[in-house]
Amino acid sequence: MRALEVDAHTHTIASGHAYGTVSEMVKAAADRGIRLLGITEHTSGIPGTCADIYFSNMKVIPRQMFGIEVMFGAELNIVDYNGGVDLDAGYFKHLDIRIASMHTQCFAPGTREQNTAAVIGAIRNPGIDIIGHPIDGTYPLDYEPIVRAAAEHHVLLEVNNHALRSPSRINAFENACTMARLCKKYDIPLTCNSDAHFMTDVGNTSHIAGVFEETDFPEELILNLSMERFQGFLQWNREHKGR
Repeated sequence: MRALEVDAHTHTIASGHAYGTVSEMVKAAADRGIRLLGITEHTSGIPGTCADIYFSNMKVIPRQMFGIEVMFGAELNIVDYNGGVDLDAGYFKHLDIRIASMHTQCFAPGTREQNTAAVIGAIRNPGIDIIGHPIDGTYPLDYEPIVRAAAEHHVLLEVNNHALRSPSRINAFENACTMARLCKKYDIPLTCNSDAHFMTDVGNTSHIAGVFEETDFPEELILNLSMERFQGFLQWNREHKGR
């Protein structure tokens, strides 16, 4: 696969368990040819991360640094089987990008049906742009209804490099292939991101590439290979989804 133009899911020291500053992460992205970087700190359910007030003042941060464009947003935690998240919607207007993910620190895995309902509930939230690492088999999912819901509600599903290489993320490769095959079947775009927690990992797709090779996934459905297409996706959400 071609190199990413957009890495939409990364973290800085503000998330509490990542180790680069904003400037260091953006400089690393620029050095790797990334054109648009998303910095998406964890919301309050993750131990050690920033308080909610952090997300209310993002207007002070430049959106262009080191010759590239930068988005500042959040990785929100899904916290119940209805798809509720742990950041009040009043903060969404300050966020350039919103990812919703399941993490065991915030939300105990349920049955396949319960976990699937939680993801679909988050997909239906008009403030959400991406479902982060739904390939983590810690939360077993039924991918067919999730892929269909993502298409209906204009939300991207993520193939996550960090999840693919982490031994604690159960069956991540197999789940990513299942999800990719369904997106290919229904001609639905997805996104792939590094989920970098340190500068050297920005733009890393070393484990993602195997998923796309295994599934013969068409590059035209990998939305963040093009900055313009990815930005168009987010702009559509802002104009049509009300948040």
